Amino acid sequence: MLFETKPIALDVGDINILDSAKSYLSALLEHISRAEKRIYITALYLQDDDAGKIILDALYQAKQLRPKLNINVFVDAHRAQRGLIGEKQQLGNRALYLKLAQQYGDTINIYGVAVKNKELFGVLHLKGMVFDDHVLYTGASINDVYCHQHDKYRLDRYYILNSKSLADSFCQYLDTVFIDSALAPKLNIEYYPDLQTRKTIVQKLRKLLAVTQYKTKQYRPLNCELTVKPLVGFGARNNQLNKHIRKTIQRSVDKVVIFTPYFNMPKVLVRDLAKALRRGVNVEITVGDKTANDFYIEDPDKFSTIGAIPYLYEILLVRFVKKWQKYILSGQLTIRLWKHDKNSYHLKGIISDSRYHLITGSNVNPRAWALDLENGLLIDDKNGVLNEQVENELAQIYQNTTVVKSVTELQSLRDYPQKPQKLIKKLRLTQIDRLLKRLL
Repeated sequence: MLFETKPIALDVGDINILDSAKSYLSALLEHISRAEKRIYITALYLQDDDAGKIILDALYQAKQLRPKLNINVFVDAHRAQRGLIGEKQQLGNRALYLKLAQQYGDTINIYGVAVKNKELFGVLHLKGMVFDDHVLYTGASINDVYCHQHDKYRLDRYYILNSKSLADSFCQYLDTVFIDSALAPKLNIEYYPDLQTRKTIVQKLRKLLAVTQYKTKQYRPLNCELTVKPLVGFGARNNQLNKHIRKTIQRSVDKVVIFTPYFNMPKVLVRDLAKALRRGVNVEITVGDKTANDFYIEDPDKFSTIGAIPYLYEILLVRFVKKWQKYILSGQLTIRLWKHDKNSYHLKGIISDSRYHLITGSNVNPRAWALDLENGLLIDDKNGVLNEQVENELAQIYQNTTVVKSVTELQSLRDYPQKPQKLIKKLRLTQIDRLLKRLL
């Protein structure tokens, strides 16, 4: 039985919520420039593009100015050694890491984490960046679109928390499972383990991840305004993050707000939502329009298999809307679709009764539920001191949403372009869509 991570006390001034991808990039650069003792960055990937180079250059320059600054970057090992999906010519981000290490010297550490032997079956999806005693928590990774470096952005949520205890717990976890264990090979040095050695590393790492949680030193005072509890989850069993996601919905009384970019919730969560609706809880779900999905391919001539994903998500959403139409008509269930020009949507998290705020990188789908290494922060705001900041955040999000009143407002298979329609019909015939729905 895993121990229960204790909540950490905060003051209202310890939390700052950012509202845009450009603010995210500015905050990253500002905190890198100010850090004096430690920088720990965890993301799915740090891309070989303009934004990635800006951040890496800033890290190396900070190290040159303050040689005692401890800088550790953790990214998924599989993603670091290939290009983005659909960009087959790209050599992978590791080439940039090696180039900069030669240019600046091996002065920062970039670790590649593989939680499974193949990316298809699980990735490092931990989020959170530590700058001295500040934690910047977001579901975003680091590249041009997440940082709105050019003409497009991918919207996420961005919370900055000032807490030495929280920052210590994040760093201690990363030290324990990746650095001290030597189970995350460096990506910015020439040596990289062979295939058999990597398989052994993954096997050992999985065992360690299954029994390791965040440790916290500061317990919850009775009179504090806010608390935050860091959560981590890996695999379907004893997954503390998944348990708290369910608890957040199960204990709701008045209203539950859910953000997810990919509409494919685990069955147990759908059951929890159904029970919430039946006991009178208002449920609001905001998802991205299929055109705001990062896998959406607008040009029909460039359509490929991966481009079917947004359509599959919409099919699942259509089924959900049909099943729970009576709650939509009564106003108890609200489905919002986010769309803003050609930008994309990557928001995750849950708000329950304007008190419990679960900020997470988890997509709250079967893949996140059972395969990826995920984490999150559960904020308990019993006195509503965050309400003004959260309402401002929601207003920014909702200005680019429309409310779905009926299933007729969503497209069906017959409305899709020829190539997606043909591919989805084929997937249905071969029953591969069942596998896809589990792995997406």
